[in-house]
Amino acid sequence: MTAACEALLARLDAIAASVAARGDAQALIGLGSVGQDTGRLDEWSDLDFFVIVDPGAKGRYLDDLGWLAAAHPLAWSFRNTGDGHKALMADGVFCEFAVFEPAELAAIPFAPGRLVWARPGVDPAIAVPRRALPRPTTDETWIVGEALSCLLVGLQRWHRGERLSALSFVQGHALDRLIELDALRHRSPVGDPFNGDRRLESRQPALAAELHTLAPGYDATPAAARAMLAALRRRGAVLDAAVVARIEALAG
Repeated sequence: MTAACEALLARLDAIAASVAARGDAQALIGLGSVGQDTGRLDEWSDLDFFVIVDPGAKGRYLDDLGWLAAAHPLAWSFRNTGDGHKALMADGVFCEFAVFEPAELAAIPFAPGRLVWARPGVDPAIAVPRRALPRPTTDETWIVGEALSCLLVGLQRWHRGERLSALSFVQGHALDRLIELDALRHRSPVGDPFNGDRRLESRQPALAAELHTLAPGYDATPAAARAMLAALRRRGAVLDAAVVARIEALAG
């Protein structure tokens, strides 16, 4: 492990020590690359974590980030959800965290975490989610149907002059569906259940090599749509002739 990675883990330990010193916290759970997946930790990783606090203490942690700044001074922060903040530390370490009381955890989907610190007597199973993560779809009819409909809607918006929306539909939403189909075809490793394009370059390298044609930018949505159809065909997608003909006509 590199020195930069060790420094990130040490920073999370320092945050845990700050939390532990307060007396009203029960645990700190590391998530993602500082959770159970430390093998993919690198110098560009964020610190993602949950702080589990006693009933009634949640507001104190969310309203005053002094406990976080005690680990290292903060340069910037904002409250991005009702449960947490994103924060930039003065040395460039970026944190994304949420604060929960124990009773709330049953409703929160998250990947199994790493118990960085827990108060004596706290069950280590607190780092194991009770609500299942979203499962990737295996319904090819749905995947392909959504991809085609996104291409169609996106190209219609292109012709209306809504080029940013067109880009989102063709080079965003339709591409998301292609990623899912490609993963099924090649039995790729499971990616981030909340963000399918994370680590695509390492999980699906053949598809990544096509991205320069699938996501060529703001002025090239029709070309992207044509490339998307070709990519779907290469992966054996069952394409309805009528909708394909309409897409090809719109893509010119």
